[in-house]
Amino acid sequence: MMRTDRTCEWCGGDMPLAARSHARSCSTRCRVALHRATKKNALPLELTARDRWVRRSATKVPLTTGNMPASSTDPRTWSSYKDAAASSAGVGLGFVLSDVDDIVCIDLDHCLNPLAGRLAPWAAAIVRDAGATYVEVSPSGDGLHIWGRAEVRQGRRIRRPDGTAVEIYGTGRYIAMTGRRHGSCPSILADISAVVTKLTA
Repeated sequence: MMRTDRTCEWCGGDMPLAARSHARSCSTRCRVALHRATKKNALPLELTARDRWVRRSATKVPLTTGNMPASSTDPRTWSSYKDAAASSAGVGLGFVLSDVDDIVCIDLDHCLNPLAGRLAPWAAAIVRDAGATYVEVSPSGDGLHIWGRAEVRQGRRIRRPDGTAVEIYGTGRYIAMTGRRHGSCPSILADISAVVTKLTA
């Protein structure tokens, strides 16, 4: 496809230059898949009930619903889930992590084969240790975001020997959201303190 500054929310590919400004997908096939995933894969209420939503650009810059720069530390630039989901700014949604609660995200880098849907063994072990909590596929299609509850006041980036990384964040960051649930995970946020402690030990 022709290069543009907008990407498909489903496959991550470039949007055609002729695509409408509010289009979220690059083709009918991706639009149908995105619609089905959105209906099937409800985001956890613990996330959607909080007014900590932003939009995001193709380069993962946080945006307000009015298409202005947003900040992961300025609540005035955040919105409700309803308003953010209805906005056509940027290419997708993001959720802001804040120290007002214990919601955290573990970001697993380059661990998923998008075609086969198979996880790397190291990532499968982390997902297993996290238990029954919300996990979604990252915008790249080859990573995972594990959502849950734990005490994380300072972000950590753990470099693995194979060059991949595990990142753990609890405040001062926003996480790009896709709504593409991984496997049969539930739409709840479980206590993932044990796996956070294990990863940071």
